[in-house]
Amino acid sequence: MAACISAKPGLLSSKTSLIHGLYRKISPNSVCIRRAAEIQSVRASANATVDPQHSEKYCLDLVRSRDYEGFMSSLLLPLEARRSSLALRAFNVELAQVKDSVSQKTIGLMRMQFWKAAIEEIYRDEPPNQPVSMELWRAVRTHDLTKRWLLRIVTEREKDLDDKAYRNLQELEAYSENTQSSLIYLLLECLGVKNVHADHAASHIGKAKGIVTCLRATPYHSSRRKVYLPMDICMLHGASQEDFIRGSREQNIRDVVYDIASQAHVHLQHSNLMQTHLNSCVVCVMQVVLEDYLQRVRRADFDVFHKSLRNRNPLLPIQLYFRSWKKTY
Repeated sequence: MAACISAKPGLLSSKTSLIHGLYRKISPNSVCIRRAAEIQSVRASANATVDPQHSEKYCLDLVRSRDYEGFMSSLLLPLEARRSSLALRAFNVELAQVKDSVSQKTIGLMRMQFWKAAIEEIYRDEPPNQPVSMELWRAVRTHDLTKRWLLRIVTEREKDLDDKAYRNLQELEAYSENTQSSLIYLLLECLGVKNVHADHAASHIGKAKGIVTCLRATPYHSSRRKVYLPMDICMLHGASQEDFIRGSREQNIRDVVYDIASQAHVHLQHSNLMQTHLNSCVVCVMQVVLEDYLQRVRRADFDVFHKSLRNRNPLLPIQLYFRSWKKTY
């Protein structure tokens, strides 16, 4: 883990700048890209390619603004894996943003088709001239990443464009496995970690991550009159979609949150049991982040709309830094 804190020249050059980087405010204009460029796949050529430093900075800024916890987790990785981790997380952010950024499903499908084609081109060493694609191509070449995990993430995100609530908790877990767990499998490959214990731990962490993400996004989705929480658990406690849209804080709403959060906790427990056989800061750091949210929602008595859950934990970056330094998870 000693190599985890050595920063890349030109981006974050010391331990001090690492901590400062975690707290630095993000300019609203720091992440900008023309969406039309995603749909028009322009092949990279010798005289028309994205500047490597620009593409690296683009991915770093995108992850820092849209996946702050993923950004922190990436900074704690060894130097040789950090840049690839940011590329993978930027790829994940690009896909995750599609559903909320398009007004018509057809447009979303076009963007997903762009990424499917981009992955095929990346593995032919002909990546589209787009920052995330170029960084992803570099990560694939550097670590020989498994193609099917990338395609599985795109395919599952494409299915999710139907904009329907999960019928049951198992359906949410399956979606989480195909998206979040697949991403973790790729992150582990960047670290050269390939064993059955790592795969099992990644599977459970990914499912917990998907469940927690669904809970955390509930206030935002409810404000847009959308509810994606598993319908079987809502029906069990007599909670309607309208209750969530109104921001109800009644006991039956808390019971729904309790049941869903409990399942995420179960997955974290399973992952924790396997980490005695696993030395990977990817899984360990993600576990710390997820446990932090579950502890905060428990302190809020499972009121997912509580104001204390609206903001990040300001101490989390410091906690992650010192726990990674001490290797205590």
